[in-house]
Amino acid sequence: MKFRPLHDRVVVRRVEQESKTAGGIIIPDTAKEKPQEGEVIAVGPGARDESGKVHALDVKAGDRVLFGKWSGTEVKIDGVDYLIMKESDLLGVLDGTPAAAAKAA
Repeated sequence: MKFRPLHDRVVVRRVEQESKTAGGIIIPDTAKEKPQEGEVIAVGPGARDESGKVHALDVKAGDRVLFGKWSGTEVKIDGVDYLIMKESDLLGVLDGTPAAAAKAA
């Protein structure tokens, strides 16, 4: 099933974080917090202003983003959990992935 968000909404899939701390301690699933980082899967066409003109969103599919702990609405599409939220609920876009940053260091 294809899903296309409307207006200024974005569909985000949470990115699972490491289940082990830097010291090597394994964190059980019950103690983990939900990650606040995700990948944008789809974006709407944009928001309309008072004159009816559509303003495109700043994020695009494939961007890695940070969002608030309680942001968005959780939905399940074809067995996969997603978040649907307004672009204004996003806190920012991450420029590099953690794996790329580790290779550069």
